Amino acid sequence: MTKKERVIAVIEGKEADGVPSGFSLHFPAYQAVGDAAVEAHLQFFEETDTDIIKVMNEHLVPCYGMIRTPKDYYEKIPVMNRKTDFIAEQIEMTKKILDRADKDSFTMGTLHGICASGIHPLEKMGEGYNLNEVRQMQLDFLRWDEKKMLDAMKKIADGMCQLAEEYIVNAGVDSVYYAGLGAESKWFTDEEFDRWIKPLDLQIMKAIKDAGGYCFLHMCKSGLNMERYDEDYSALADVVNWGVYEAPLSMEEGRKLFKGKVVMGGLPNRSGVFVDGDEAAVRQAVRDVVNGYGRKGLILGADCTLATEQDRSLVRAAALEARSL
Repeated sequence: MTKKERVIAVIEGKEADGVPSGFSLHFPAYQAVGDAAVEAHLQFFEETDTDIIKVMNEHLVPCYGMIRTPKDYYEKIPVMNRKTDFIAEQIEMTKKILDRADKDSFTMGTLHGICASGIHPLEKMGEGYNLNEVRQMQLDFLRWDEKKMLDAMKKIADGMCQLAEEYIVNAGVDSVYYAGLGAESKWFTDEEFDRWIKPLDLQIMKAIKDAGGYCFLHMCKSGLNMERYDEDYSALADVVNWGVYEAPLSMEEGRKLFKGKVVMGGLPNRSGVFVDGDEAAVRQAVRDVVNGYGRKGLILGADCTLATEQDRSLVRAAALEARSL
């Protein structure tokens, strides 16, 4: 089987000749965009030899000026479409990468979900606007003026739908990795998540499916209320991935929660064998994951992105071992 055939076989519940794998990391700032990012991706793919090649996305919703109120947020966030600079630039970079990448691989574009995309314009306003501060600002604004905020977030969601379609129809990726955010219990209540985040998440995930791509749902961060990702999410996801060691939710528990869905994961991303192990330890860890979970419905991966400085020979060892099982 080719790498692409192997991944698709697992997604579609068919027999594969080995366990496929997919890992990714954020490249340094000087390799985040442009031609430098193209070369960095290609080098990573060659050095790690994973079945899935995932195009990272540092073309984020930009800052449109200082935002101090929900009214500012609504008025400064513009309507977005496929020609909007950050969308067009991400697609152009993706096409350049895929034009030179291994054609036998399963391809994937990264899309930041509505919660993350909604805070990016705030995060980029300047120094001092760190993640926790802008998450709190987003929450405060939604509680302050729900209508203006949701109207503005809908503009962002519509733009993300355009990005999803461009990824699949124009760039030709096989799948989109939807990086969901917002289910941490310390931010939104269950009711707020259902009212503010879930409908826009589902809108974008549906756009991925409608465009003909496979949808990989990543549930990011720690302290998650995984029950928020209910059957509505599951219906639109082909593959699910979360921080097994962060959520916390074991792979077995995830198998029960997301009935019939392929699980991607098994290894911690910033601890364990990828940090303090050698190739033999990595191979043994992979065997332990596969023997414990089973080959069916499994794509080997990590909780989230690996460290930028990750030893790539260890990633390659994991990919080769999984493929042999």
